[in-house]
Amino acid sequence: MKLFVGNLSFSMTENELEDLFGQYGTVNEVGVVTDRMSGQSRGFAFVTMSSKSEAEAAIQALNGKQIEGRALTVNEARPKTERPARSFGRASR
Repeated sequence: MKLFVGNLSFSMTENELEDLFGQYGTVNEVGVVTDRMSGQSRGFAFVTMSSKSEAEAAIQALNGKQIEGRALTVNEARPKTERPARSFGRASR
Protein backbone atom coordinates (compact mmCIF):
# COMPACT_ATOMS: atom_id res chain seq x y z
CA MET A 1 0.00 0.00 0.00
CA LYS A 2 1.40 3.37 -1.03
CA LEU A 3 1.39 6.26 1.43
CA PHE A 4 1.75 9.99 0.89
CA VAL A 5 4.00 11.69 3.45
CA GLY A 6 3.77 15.48 3.51
CA ASN A 7 5.19 18.44 5.43
CA LEU A 8 8.62 16.82 5.58
CA SER A 9 11.72 18.67 6.64
CA PHE A 10 13.72 19.46 3.50
CA SER A 11 16.71 17.66 5.05
CA MET A 12 14.84 14.35 5.60
CA THR A 13 16.46 11.51 3.64
CA GLU A 14 15.00 8.35 2.15
CA ASN A 15 17.01 6.26 4.64
CA GLU A 16 15.56 8.21 7.59
CA LEU A 17 12.04 7.69 6.24
CA GLU A 18 12.69 3.99 5.75
CA ASP A 19 13.87 3.71 9.37
CA LEU A 20 10.87 5.69 10.63
CA PHE A 21 8.25 3.71 8.72
CA GLY A 22 10.11 0.43 9.26
CA GLN A 23 9.02 0.56 12.91
CA TYR A 24 5.50 -0.30 11.69
CA GLY A 25 6.23 -2.98 9.11
CA THR A 26 8.14 -3.83 5.97
CA VAL A 27 8.98 -0.86 3.75
CA ASN A 28 9.12 -1.86 0.08
CA GLU A 29 9.99 1.52 -1.43
CA VAL A 30 10.69 5.12 -0.39
CA GLY A 31 10.81 8.07 -2.76
CA VAL A 32 11.43 11.66 -1.68
CA VAL A 33 10.12 14.00 -4.38
CA THR A 34 12.73 16.53 -5.51
CA ASP A 35 12.71 19.65 -7.62
CA ARG A 36 13.91 18.89 -11.16
CA MET A 37 16.00 22.03 -11.43
CA SER A 38 17.65 22.27 -8.00
CA GLY A 39 17.53 18.65 -6.82
CA GLN A 40 16.21 19.91 -3.45
CA SER A 41 13.45 18.08 -1.63
CA ARG A 42 9.96 19.43 -2.27
CA GLY A 43 8.89 18.46 1.26
CA PHE A 44 6.93 15.32 0.48
CA ALA A 45 7.53 11.66 -0.27
CA PHE A 46 5.85 8.37 -1.05
CA VAL A 47 6.40 5.26 1.06
CA THR A 48 5.17 1.82 -0.02
CA MET A 49 4.47 -0.62 2.80
CA SER A 50 4.11 -4.37 2.21
CA SER A 51 0.58 -4.67 3.60
CA LYS A 52 -2.51 -2.60 4.25
CA SER A 53 -2.43 -3.34 8.00
CA GLU A 54 1.19 -2.14 8.28
CA ALA A 55 0.36 0.99 6.30
CA GLU A 56 -2.63 1.72 8.53
CA ALA A 57 -0.45 1.27 11.64
CA ALA A 58 2.05 3.78 10.21
CA ILE A 59 -0.74 6.27 9.42
CA GLN A 60 -2.15 5.97 12.96
CA ALA A 61 1.27 6.43 14.56
CA LEU A 62 2.84 9.06 12.32
CA ASN A 63 0.06 11.33 11.01
CA GLY A 64 0.48 14.60 12.94
CA LYS A 65 3.71 13.44 14.63
CA GLN A 66 6.35 16.15 15.08
CA ILE A 67 9.55 15.26 13.20
CA GLU A 68 12.29 17.89 13.02
CA GLY A 69 9.80 20.55 14.13
CA ARG A 70 7.18 19.74 11.52
CA ALA A 71 3.87 17.85 11.92
CA LEU A 72 3.84 15.08 9.33
CA THR A 73 0.85 14.43 7.09
CA VAL A 74 0.55 10.71 6.40
CA ASN A 75 -2.31 9.19 4.43
CA GLU A 76 -3.08 6.74 1.67
CA ALA A 77 -1.67 7.98 -1.63
CA ARG A 78 -4.29 8.78 -4.23
CA PRO A 79 -3.71 7.94 -7.89
CA LYS A 80 -2.22 10.76 -9.92
CA THR A 81 -4.91 12.63 -11.80
CA GLU A 82 -4.51 13.90 -15.31
CA ARG A 83 -3.94 17.63 -15.36
CA PRO A 84 -4.95 19.74 -18.34
CA ALA A 85 -2.06 20.74 -20.58
CA ARG A 86 -0.75 24.21 -19.86
CA SER A 87 -0.15 26.68 -22.63
CA PHE A 88 2.90 28.88 -22.36
CA GLY A 89 2.52 30.72 -25.65
CA ARG A 90 0.07 33.26 -26.89
CA ALA A 91 -3.13 31.96 -28.39
CA SER A 92 -3.21 32.00 -32.15
CA ARG A 93 -5.93 34.02 -33.82
